[in-house]
Amino acid sequence: MKAIKLLLATILIAATISSCSNSQEPYYPSLEEIITKYDLWYVDYNRTEGIGDVPFISKAFTLSFLNGRLYANNNIVDIGYTGNGYGIEIGYYDTYKGFLEINHNLDGYYDFDVLEISSTTIKLRDNKNRVTYYLEGYFKNSFDFDQIFYDNIEYFLQEYQAWEKTFVSEEGDFNEFDYENFLAFTPENNTTFYSSKDNPGTPLSAIYWDFIGDYKVFNVEGYKDLKILTLNYDPNGNEEFELSVINDQVISLYHYASGTTYEFTGRSFIQYRKPGKEKESVSNDGRKRTKVIRETVKRKKHLK
Repeated sequence: MKAIKLLLATILIAATISSCSNSQEPYYPSLEEIITKYDLWYVDYNRTEGIGDVPFISKAFTLSFLNGRLYANNNIVDIGYTGNGYGIEIGYYDTYKGFLEINHNLDGYYDFDVLEISSTTIKLRDNKNRVTYYLEGYFKNSFDFDQIFYDNIEYFLQEYQAWEKTFVSEEGDFNEFDYENFLAFTPENNTTFYSSKDNPGTPLSAIYWDFIGDYKVFNVEGYKDLKILTLNYDPNGNEEFELSVINDQVISLYHYASGTTYEFTGRSFIQYRKPGKEKESVSNDGRKRTKVIRETVKRKKHLK
């Protein structure tokens, strides 16, 4: 009887050790599990490394991998709504070979090594084109779609062919900017603006742009939902504004020198998408995102 008890105890101990050993074996997720872990991958373009370029990534703000299909948000306007938050479908992908293979609708085939560098961050490395992109993972219900407007404000300003002045506050002193009724920010770079004194309601094709100058955007210390916009009207000096986003189509400019608040409404939305479906204005040549380095200034938020 004692021998039987010892045998049973030995079996139980062995089973327990075996069970513990099996439960402690590390689990390595598959590549498919890694890239589909989050709804949205935000392309942190300021961390991009290398001299190459993958056009459909440098154009995108977010990427999503869903059941073999690749989606992207190429516009800030309507982000969070387009394609139920995923954006537009731009191609296909597969992971069965152990690397990420993408067949883009316009740009063709690309292969990437995928490295998981934290629980929320991966990087896509294209060895052929010598470029690496960093992607941050988010779930749609926790992604701050509003903040993306401020983080990428230069690109938001470029998504309309023109901005028309649609509101002027009663408060504020008369100033030369009262005459400016249209602004435009062009996608070929992040420093050029156009302005026009043409009457409100003028068709975009008929606008005469009176002035072309440089502009600059500053971060404001302590505020995520505020920027400083400086328009250089050389040789007449700079016009400085407190810039805030009201919605997908309207921005507010508080003019520091006069105390006047202006609202500008975007006209003729430019959608960066694949061909075949028209909205207002469609571009496939697209803008390429570049690293944006802004200065941060100490400024009290204007109390309205």
